[in-house]
Amino acid sequence: MTPAVPPVLERPHFVGIGGAGMSGIAKILARRGAAVAGSDHRDSATATALRSAGVRVHVGHAADQLAPDATAVVVSSAIRQDNPELAEAARRGLPVVHRSDALAALMADHRAVAVAGTHGKTTTTSMLAVALTALGLAPSYAIGGDLDAPGSNAEHGDGDLFVAEADESDRSFHRYAPEVAVVLNVELDHHANYASLEEVQASFEQFADRIVPGGTLVVNADQAGARELTARLAGRAGPRIVTYGEAAEADVRVLRVRPVGLTSDVTVELDTGEGREELTFRVSVPGRHYAHNAVAALAAGVAAGVPAAGLAAALGSYTGVRRRLQVIGEANGVQVIDSYAHHPTEMTADIDALRGAAEGAGGRVLIVFQPHLFSRTRELGTEMGQALALADASLVLDIYPAREDPIPGVTSALITDAARAAGADVRPAPARDTVADTVAGMAKPGDLVVTMGAGDVTDLGPVVLARLGA
Repeated sequence: MTPAVPPVLERPHFVGIGGAGMSGIAKILARRGAAVAGSDHRDSATATALRSAGVRVHVGHAADQLAPDATAVVVSSAIRQDNPELAEAARRGLPVVHRSDALAALMADHRAVAVAGTHGKTTTTSMLAVALTALGLAPSYAIGGDLDAPGSNAEHGDGDLFVAEADESDRSFHRYAPEVAVVLNVELDHHANYASLEEVQASFEQFADRIVPGGTLVVNADQAGARELTARLAGRAGPRIVTYGEAAEADVRVLRVRPVGLTSDVTVELDTGEGREELTFRVSVPGRHYAHNAVAALAAGVAAGVPAAGLAAALGSYTGVRRRLQVIGEANGVQVIDSYAHHPTEMTADIDALRGAAEGAGGRVLIVFQPHLFSRTRELGTEMGQALALADASLVLDIYPAREDPIPGVTSALITDAARAAGADVRPAPARDTVADTVAGMAKPGDLVVTMGAGDVTDLGPVVLARLGA
């Protein structure tokens, strides 16, 4: 039976409906029978997918697009207060619902699995959702990225499990009450909302406190911030804690990660209910960090009662998620890959994984990097430059501002200067329209060209591929 839609969400209007998180919630509400509408600043493949699901999508923002019978306006933290549709909602006295509250309402009648962490949330959530679907468990899920096509970031399933990506950036993950929570890592990021690592730790601790009685926290045993969270929670009433990782004391221990081209074979040891056993399974993307994401998904599914052996095998059906080391194509022996990495830890992990694959083919790793947010570049620009020094050569675009206004003195030069100081071959690329020609002049057969960042640098991948093939 399809769960009831809360009255306030029967006819919602989403401002910024094309966003990864917003579009997924809109799709699930439409599948549950709500009359969903919304707007976005531009048309997109995601908007087209929503229209095919029965959602009315406007391009651009205007007060008169808010339907007379709308029951609420749904927003994310990225929506500015001067948005005309938000202003019209205030004039009418309509409820304004944060997207996290809408998602919490959708999860309320399910056994929820919430995946959190500074990095890896989208991949881990996707892996678990795909594996549960392959097992015939028909989960509902909401992911911050598309699995293989626009609109594939969410589904309303008939099963009792709901897998969701839990966003710490604006503390919205405090709204969820999961049966199983996953914490992949805890690091300082989102500097507009967190002034210190201590604030981030306290926020994740509050998230762990939201786990329902009798629930489970799955937490990384290898990462320092995650270990600190485990130490803070130890010895007090709360959820059962299951650790995973390469540490000898990990409950789900990673024994081996064997690279196989752009995939990996992962062997783990865990308690299957009949003693500790070893399981080996294939992960379709390269790199130890993606292997660990898969192990986190395995641990979370087992904590939710899914048999380990079947789940491990089903994880092999995961074929990747858009923008997470996604292969765009190959031309004249050069592969073009897209990466969402925008934090130094993510950048380092992805470049390290790609170096292994490139060196095996006798090639190099060439990065086209776009910094994301002025605040992040101000705080982490040096570390971003040091990460780029791991590549063979890099081009650095201007900062993608997203929701932020410029900060005086904060430019991409903070990154290029740091990269050069670390001995990197790096150059600025302020003119986007010259990037494809520049890359085509640099690349040789066997090389991997990577568009990297959380902004619109992804749009350059197909352009670069076409230029390489010209």
